[in-house]
Amino acid sequence: MLGKYPAEPFRIKTIEFVKMNTREDRQRIMKEAGYNTFLLNSEDIYIDLLTDSGTNAMSDRQWAGMMMGDEAYAGSRNWFHLESTIKELFGFKYVVPTHQGRGAENLLSKIAIKPGQLVPGNMYFTTTRYHQEANGGIFKDIVIDEAHDSVIDLPFKGNVDLKKLQKLIDENGADKIAYVCVAITVNLAGGQPVSMQNLRETAELCRKHGIKIFMDATRCVENAYFIKEREAGYENKSIKEIVLEEFSYADGCTMSGKKDCITNIGGFLCLNDEDLFTQAKELVVVFEGMPSYGGMTGRDMEAMAIGLKESLQFEYIEHRIKQVRYLGDRLIEGGVPIVMPVGGHGVFLDANRFCSHLPQEQFPAQTLAAQLYIESSVRSMERGIISAGRDIVTGKDHKPKLETVRLTIPRRVYTYAHMDVVANACVDLFKNREKIRGLKWVYEPKQLRFFTGRFEYV
Repeated sequence: MLGKYPAEPFRIKTIEFVKMNTREDRQRIMKEAGYNTFLLNSEDIYIDLLTDSGTNAMSDRQWAGMMMGDEAYAGSRNWFHLESTIKELFGFKYVVPTHQGRGAENLLSKIAIKPGQLVPGNMYFTTTRYHQEANGGIFKDIVIDEAHDSVIDLPFKGNVDLKKLQKLIDENGADKIAYVCVAITVNLAGGQPVSMQNLRETAELCRKHGIKIFMDATRCVENAYFIKEREAGYENKSIKEIVLEEFSYADGCTMSGKKDCITNIGGFLCLNDEDLFTQAKELVVVFEGMPSYGGMTGRDMEAMAIGLKESLQFEYIEHRIKQVRYLGDRLIEGGVPIVMPVGGHGVFLDANRFCSHLPQEQFPAQTLAAQLYIESSVRSMERGIISAGRDIVTGKDHKPKLETVRLTIPRRVYTYAHMDVVANACVDLFKNREKIRGLKWVYEPKQLRFFTGRFEYV
C-alpha cells in the first residue's frame, strides 16, 4: 500500500471511543431521525462521513496554540497572527473574520450583489446560492458540461466554461453581473479541481469586462495539490506557491476554516477593494462580532493560523488526497458506481446508477444514505434533488443531473482500515440494491431543507 497510498504522516496521541449499534437498533434510530442522516446523534455513529467541515483532528501544535488564546473582545493578538498568516499565504490586502464560511458568504452577498444581478458560478453550492438569492442575485451555472456527468473522467472537471461566461456577458452586459464565483474545488461535482490555466483565462475575461472574481477557497489546498499532480509546469512548485498563484487571479475569497485550515470552527472573507472592505467591516459587527474576532474565540483563531500553515505541507496533503482516492479505488474494484474522477474531500456514490430502480422523485440519494447507515453504522449525506431545493420563482424542485451520496473524509481522523469498512459496506449494499425503497416528504423546511427535513418510505 505504501507508495500508491502513503501511510499517515502522523502518530495518534489521543483516541475517542465509538460504539457499534445492532442493525435492529439502527433501523429504529434511522426511522426516529426521519431517514435524514443529519438528524442522527453522533454517539450512534461508528464511522462519520457526513462532512469534512469542522470534523478535523487538530495537531499537538494547534492544541498548544489553543492555550495561548487571547480572549480580549477587541485587538486579540491571535487575530493579528491569523490576519498576517492569511495575507502571507493568500496575498489579499484585507481580511474580515467570520464564525464560519457561510458568515463570509452572507457578508459578500450583501455588499457585492444588487437585486436582479446575475452571479455566474462553476456549479452551485447550497449555502452559497442561498445567500446569493436571498440578497437578490440570480445564480447561473457556468461549469463545463462534463461536470454534470458522473462517468466522464477529466483531470479538471471543475473548470469554468468560458464560452458560457462570455455568452452571459454578451446577452446581459457586464453591469448585470455582480461577480463571478469560482469554487476551488467544486464540491457538488465530486470535489473536482480547477486548473490554473482556467483560473488565469477566467480572470483575463473578467478583467477585460471589469467584472470581479471571488473564489470559494474552502478547499484551495486540495485544488493546489491536483494542479501540482496534473498540470504541466507545476510539478516542481510547492503547494504554497501554487495556492498564492491561485488567488492572484481573484479579487477576494470566502473561506470556511473548518476544511483546509484543519480546525473545528471559523472562517474569513478576503478582499482587495478598500470600499468593499469598509462595508464588510461595518456589517461584520452586526452579524458576527468585532472585526478582530468575527465570531471566533482567540484560541480558535490561533489554531486556524497554525492549521493553515500545516495544510500546506506536502506530506499532509498528499496523504489527504490519496486516502480519499484509496476509498474510491476500493469501490471501483467492487463495481460500485461513483463520480469520476475521485475528488479531493470525498467519494460520491452515483445514486442514479446505484438505485436505478428508483425515480428521482423518490429521492434515491436520500434513501441510499439512510440505508447505508442501517446496514453499516456509516453516516454519509445526500447531494441530489433534496440538497438542490426548489426554484425561488416557480417553486418546483431543481432536478440536478447528479444525484449522489457523499462519503466525506474528515482530515487526520480515520485510517485506511476504516476506509475498508466503508468500502465493504457499500459493495455489499450494492449487491442487494434492489431492496432499497424510495422516500417521500413528511416535513419539508422552506430553506436548506436537507438539514432538517424528515421522510418516510413510499
